[in-house]
Amino acid sequence: MTPVAAPGRPHSLLRDAQSFSRLVKLSHTVFGLPFALAATVLAHRFAVAHGGEGLSWPRLGLVVLAFAAARAAAMGWNRIADRRFDAQNPRTADRELPTGVISLRAAACFTIIAALVFVAAAALLGPVPAMLAGPCLVVVLGYSLFKRFSWTSHLLLGLALALAPGGAFVAVTGGFDGWSIPVPLMLAVATWVAGFDILYALADTDFDRAHGLHSIPARFGIRGALVVSALLHVATVAALVGLHVVAGLGPAHLVGVLLVAAILVYEHSIVRPDDLRRLDRAFFDLNGYVSLGYLAAILVDVLVL
Repeated sequence: MTPVAAPGRPHSLLRDAQSFSRLVKLSHTVFGLPFALAATVLAHRFAVAHGGEGLSWPRLGLVVLAFAAARAAAMGWNRIADRRFDAQNPRTADRELPTGVISLRAAACFTIIAALVFVAAAALLGPVPAMLAGPCLVVVLGYSLFKRFSWTSHLLLGLALALAPGGAFVAVTGGFDGWSIPVPLMLAVATWVAGFDILYALADTDFDRAHGLHSIPARFGIRGALVVSALLHVATVAALVGLHVVAGLGPAHLVGVLLVAAILVYEHSIVRPDDLRRLDRAFFDLNGYVSLGYLAAILVDVLVL
């Protein structure tokens, strides 16, 4: 008889890592990180043009670590704060905390460690990032509670992710010089994220109303939410055009802006008030193309052409 191998510790560690990656939706890093990296490229160009050192590999690593840690802390806290609502919502009832795959204590420890890693990475990036770390944490953690009080919570989420390109720019330049460059990029990220978060919230419109949670779909209905989302995405494209002018970027960046605009138009064309079947594609696939395509345009424009 062939013996059955006992489960080993490496297998358990891998399973735990997979559970925590699902807890914080690690795959959704594709939304925010490319814009933070785009800001580092723009900051490098600005710093070198003004006699600065620019970007180094260790500094780039710290920027990525700070972004990943802040996002993990925010998502961990979101799952903790929403665990009772998640357990009642059929769409989210199979998440790690409601099902007990991850304990509340383990999730809390993970969230605290992630927040501490973010603060440490910010401190290593310099005094200005260190000074901004605390206020940034307040914003990124505040979204989870804000939706209990106001339907504008989508805008707060947009602001939370918009802090990433601003923070990355400061981390490379060491201060607020050249701040007119990241501001339109931050505005673009804020409106883009708020716009697609509204689309994501469409699936929970009835649940939110029944449980006293605030969202734009719950407040204005599906049709109204689609209009607000579309207007925010118009602002996204306008902000990117503003960045193009302010930063003096070239044709590759302009192509990237047109690509973003085309994807957003298509995204809104497949989500209609009477047909929400393609919400998942509109939320994840298309917005992943937006962020990755835009980063590619920045890299080509700044580093190649």
